[in-house]
Amino acid sequence: METSGSVTSPSISPAPRWSQGSSLGLQYGSLVNSVSSLAPIAAEGPVAPTKWSYIAIAVLCYINLINYMERYTIAGVLSIIQTFFDISDSTAGLLQTVFICSFLLLAPLFGYLGDRYNRKYIMIGGLSVWIVTAAGSSFVTESHFWLLVLLRALVGIGEASYSTIAPTIIGDLFTGGRRSIMICVFYIFIPVGSGLGYILGAGSAALTGDWRWALRITPIMGLVGLILMILLCPNPPRGAAESHGGEVTEQSTYLEDIKYLLKNKSYLWSSLGVTALAFLTGALAFWLPTFLSRAHIAQGLRPKVTNSSEPRDSTDSYIFGAVTVATGILGGALGTTLSRQFRDKVAHADPLICAVGMLGSVPCLFITIFVASASIPATYVFIFFGELLLSLNWAVLADILLYVVIPTKRATAEALQISVGHLLGDAGSPYLLGVISDAIRSTKPEEDNWSFHSLKYSLLLCPFVGILGGAFFLITTLYINEDRKAVQRLIEGDDPQPQKVPTPESSMEMNKKTTE
Repeated sequence: METSGSVTSPSISPAPRWSQGSSLGLQYGSLVNSVSSLAPIAAEGPVAPTKWSYIAIAVLCYINLINYMERYTIAGVLSIIQTFFDISDSTAGLLQTVFICSFLLLAPLFGYLGDRYNRKYIMIGGLSVWIVTAAGSSFVTESHFWLLVLLRALVGIGEASYSTIAPTIIGDLFTGGRRSIMICVFYIFIPVGSGLGYILGAGSAALTGDWRWALRITPIMGLVGLILMILLCPNPPRGAAESHGGEVTEQSTYLEDIKYLLKNKSYLWSSLGVTALAFLTGALAFWLPTFLSRAHIAQGLRPKVTNSSEPRDSTDSYIFGAVTVATGILGGALGTTLSRQFRDKVAHADPLICAVGMLGSVPCLFITIFVASASIPATYVFIFFGELLLSLNWAVLADILLYVVIPTKRATAEALQISVGHLLGDAGSPYLLGVISDAIRSTKPEEDNWSFHSLKYSLLLCPFVGILGGAFFLITTLYINEDRKAVQRLIEGDDPQPQKVPTPESSMEMNKKTTE
């Protein structure tokens, strides 16, 4: 039986808790040797991914696609829903807020479980809840709007399990340049799924004459994803890609995990940047199709619709969805390409790319907001460039988290980043912009086009948040190099600190608990 030694770092305590398990799935508690015994294993390099690793990535990407499709189908038919339930902008924004709130509140729980138990089973359970509640929300009648709100909140429970854990599995299947590419592919499906969600929502409503069908297709696709996950998705050993097929394990409390993350400055500042990005993208994704629809009406290009049964022009949802898909693919690929090109030459290239993306989108957003009242085509041009710049960030940010956080704390790190990012980001931004829009509209309720202008002025909050996010990423550049090296030293067993050799009694004590 192969034994392996503890891996310690000055920033992690207590040291004796670190160990690596064998590739056979056994994990060792006190069976510890010196750090030097790990050197031959580390020198052999990471395990090459198999065809099953790529099949697993395909399954995870498919589920991520339908995950975000479902999230934004409501935005594609939002104006119909507002008319159907007779609700204001602020109440409509609440649909997204309650979803995100349940998502962020449960993410820490799934992060804790994901670092300690079988990740595949957790995702299967979460996806099952997602399918049932998403399908159920499509059967709500017009007199039960608050039931729709409740079901949207329950959908967030299922998504929290998947979004928290899936990236950590990718991190355990791949390493180095392959990991960057796979993370890029995975996160490209965020904007692609979002864009297709608008198209699917608007198209389903137009084809069937009933907006509810917009919420029924993704659960059917989700059922296929559930079956594929059961059959094809693995639960790889934590840190396997970086420790030659072994498993990096640690016995630590949740409080110790939190303390470790709070001392990780790269993680903290990049998480604040993620929060600003989530605020920005959440608000724009939810309100821009409606904003463009009102812009058409304000310019006299389209009649105002006052009844949910009247036919509606879904062009805005189609075009915005197509733009989101295109910019997601181009931006994600461009961000990863820039990262791989400059990371070895510029140590802080990744957060710098994120800062450029955020700050570069600011002027595009300003122009988008004000040019909408004069030229719809010009508005789409600047929406394209703004979304392209924002899309540089998603895959790069996920890669940053994976290489500045040790393997046994990555699910917790993902969960806390999701919780903070959504709590202060897109959980409140759609509702906040709706409240601001309603408040501005109440000043001139008699003006027909004031609903367009009130939403326009509320959207002005977004560029200022973009500036703040860019500043957070610039601060991250100051710390990322050292934090990345610390994780590499820990995993590779290259710890400069002296380590005590354990007693024979402790070295023979085995923890027979098997990995999940």
